[in-house]
Amino acid sequence: MTRTLGWAQTWAGVVVVLALAELASRTEVLPSRYFPPISQTFLTLVGQLGRGSFWAAVGHTLEGWALGLGFAALLAIPVGVAIGTSRLRYRACRVLIEFLRPIPSVALIPLAILIYGVGLESKVFLATFAAFWPLMIQTLYGMQDIDPVAVDTARVFGLRRSERLTKVVLPSAVPYVATGLRISSTVALILAVTAELVIGSAGLGREINAARAGGATELMYALTIVTGLIGWGLNGLFTRAERRVLRWHPSQRTVEGGAL
Repeated sequence: MTRTLGWAQTWAGVVVVLALAELASRTEVLPSRYFPPISQTFLTLVGQLGRGSFWAAVGHTLEGWALGLGFAALLAIPVGVAIGTSRLRYRACRVLIEFLRPIPSVALIPLAILIYGVGLESKVFLATFAAFWPLMIQTLYGMQDIDPVAVDTARVFGLRRSERLTKVVLPSAVPYVATGLRISSTVALILAVTAELVIGSAGLGREINAARAGGATELMYALTIVTGLIGWGLNGLFTRAERRVLRWHPSQRTVEGGAL
């Protein structure tokens, strides 16, 4: 009952905001030239659902997102584990990490174009770089937040270093990695769309820019809404997967218990 009420309150807020936006546009409080009515924007969005070019753009964006996130995971998790399991490696890499991590991914767009051109490769490169850092840092934190008592107990029972890593350390770090994946998923999508907007790679970002250039304001907003819905959906999928995989973890039991 409480959960149903919470959903009702959430969607009620969305409906109120949409209604106010519609009213503001209809009454010219917000110039309809720049802020068309929400109803017309959604009608434009519905019309796009029957167009093959729309779904092709969605596919291109998701392709860049998936490849960027996949490459980031393949790199970030092993690097985080390697650095997090050694104080010496952590000290040796700390300055380099703190230097590279704050670099905005969009600042690498000229480099991406120089090396890869304006195709899919540039988009994947930027998405990979951006998604790498949240996941690597979360993995690193997970490796450093292991209960020393558990490690000592495993050592007393005669587990070798590799066994302690696979049976104690890595399982304890999984919640951090899962959170990192969820964050990196959003970051990868943002950079994929950004690359399409700025570079002109195929995808929703390029279509948004084309709609803007052509004065199709309603289409521009409709496609922007689609990118938001995709991000919302992906975040929901990762959250559900995280809760299912980590059902055994105390943090997830607390979340489930608090929702009742």
